[in-house]
Amino acid sequence: MGGEYGAVRAANAAAALEIQSSSEDPDQPSPLRKIVSVASIAAGIQFGWALQLSLLTPYVQLLGIPHKWSAYMWLCGPISGILVQPIVGYYSDRSESRFGRRRPFIAVGAVLVALSVFFIGFAADLGHKLGDPIGEKVKTRAIIIFTVGFWILDVANNTLQGPCRAFLGDLAAGDAKRTRLANACFSFFMAVGNVLGYAAGSYTNIHKMFPFTVTKACDTYCANLKSCFFVSITLLLLVTFSSLWYVKEKQWSKPPQADDNKKSGLFFFREIFGALKVMERPMWMLLIVTAINWIAWFPFILYDTDWMGREVFGGNSNGNERLKDLYNQGVHSGALGLMFNSILLGFVSLGVEWIGRKMGGAKRLWGLVNFILAIALAMTVLVTKSAEHHRKIAGPLAGPTPAIRAGALSLFTVLGIPLAITFSVPFALASIFSNSSGAGQGLSLGVLNIAIVIPQMIVSFLSGPFDAQFGGGNLPAFVVGAIAAAISAVLALTVIPSLPPDAPMQSGAMGFH
Repeated sequence: MGGEYGAVRAANAAAALEIQSSSEDPDQPSPLRKIVSVASIAAGIQFGWALQLSLLTPYVQLLGIPHKWSAYMWLCGPISGILVQPIVGYYSDRSESRFGRRRPFIAVGAVLVALSVFFIGFAADLGHKLGDPIGEKVKTRAIIIFTVGFWILDVANNTLQGPCRAFLGDLAAGDAKRTRLANACFSFFMAVGNVLGYAAGSYTNIHKMFPFTVTKACDTYCANLKSCFFVSITLLLLVTFSSLWYVKEKQWSKPPQADDNKKSGLFFFREIFGALKVMERPMWMLLIVTAINWIAWFPFILYDTDWMGREVFGGNSNGNERLKDLYNQGVHSGALGLMFNSILLGFVSLGVEWIGRKMGGAKRLWGLVNFILAIALAMTVLVTKSAEHHRKIAGPLAGPTPAIRAGALSLFTVLGIPLAITFSVPFALASIFSNSSGAGQGLSLGVLNIAIVIPQMIVSFLSGPFDAQFGGGNLPAFVVGAIAAAISAVLALTVIPSLPPDAPMQSGAMGFH
C-alpha cells in the first residue's frame, strides 16, 4: 500500500510540475521556450501570406481574370478579417474543450489552410479535368475552384491568427514584460516567414524539386506556385502541430458570474459599435490616420509584383510567350524585392522602441516614415517612365537595365522601414489610448482593425476600374497611395496627441486582414 501511495504521490507531483511548466496555471507566465514555440507558428502563417501577396495576383490573370477585376479577389481578406477574427476570437475565449481554448481553433485553421492550398495549387488541373480546354484564355472552371480555395485560405489564416495571438496572451498571463516579449517574438517570426515566402516566390526553378507539378494545364509558373505552397504547408503543419503538442492548455471552465446572455459572437460587434459611440478624440484621430494610411499601403501591397512584371519588365500575362516570360521574370524579381523588404522590416522591428525614443516619440516617428512611404510610392512613376524610355530605345522585349531593376528593388527594400512602423506604432497607440479611456485591449484592437480593413475593401473595389480609366496600369493607384501617405504623415504629426516619453511601443498585429 505504501509503495502504491508513494507512486501516486510521485505521479501527482509530476503532473503538477507539467501543468506548471506548460502554463496550464493561468496565473503564472510561461517559460520563454513555450512562448517562442507558439510564436513560431507566425512563420508558417506568414509564409503563406507572402506567397499570396507576391504570386497570386499574377496567377489569377494567367487563369484569365482581367487585371482590372483581379483586385476583387482580395476582398475576401478584409471581409474575413472583419468577420472571422472577432467571431473566432470570441468563441475561443469561451471554449470549454478538453484540449484547451485556443489549440482546437489553431489546429482546425492549419487543416483548412492545407485544404485551401490544394484547391489553389491544383485549380488549373482540376479545371481542365472538369472541361476547361487547353489554351483557353479564360479558364472558367479553374477560376471558380481557385476562388473557393482563396476564400478558404483567408478564412483559415484568420482562424489561425486570432487564437494564436490570444494563446500568447494567455501564456504571458498578464505580465507586461512577458507580453512585450511574446509580441516581439511573433513579429520576428512574421519577418522570418516573409523572408522564406518571398525567397521561395523569387526562385524560378523550385518546381524542379516537385517534377509532378508541371502538367498540360499547369505551366512552369503555375508549377512554381504549386511547389511553393507545398513547402509552405509543410512548414505550417510542422511548426503548428509540434507547438500544440509541446505547449498544453488547461481546460477552461466558465466563471459562475459569466453572463449567459452573451451567447453569440455577434456580441463582439455590439461591443465595438458601443465603443464607437463613447470613443474619445485621440482614438478617433488614430482611426482616421490609420484608415488614410492603409489607402496608401494597399495598392502597393496588392499590385507590387504585378507592377514589376508589367511596368518595369514590360511583360504581359496575356501576351505571347516572350511577353509572358518577361512578366514572370518581373514577378519573381518583385518577390525578391519583397524578401529584401522583409529582411529590413525584421531588423527595424527589433529596434522600434529605441528608434522612437531617438525620433522624439511614437507619433513623430509614424509621421516621418509616412513621408518615406509617400516618396517611395511617387518614385514608382520615375522607375516606370525610365523603363518605358529604355524599351523605346532597345526594343519592347528588352527588359529593364540593371540600374532600373536595382532602382525598383531599392524601393521595395526601403518600404520595409515604414512597414515595420505601421505594424507596431498604431497598435501601441491604440493600446495606450484604450488604457486611458478604460476600454479593453481586445476591443480597442477590434476597432482599429475596422480602420484597416475598410480602406482595403475600398481599394479592392475601386483600384482596378480606376486604373483601367488610365490605361490599365498600376501607376494611378500608386499615385493615389502617395497622396494618401503624405496626408497621413501630416495628420499623424498634427492631430495625434503626444505621448509620455516612457510610453512603450509594443509590436502590433499584421494589419492585412
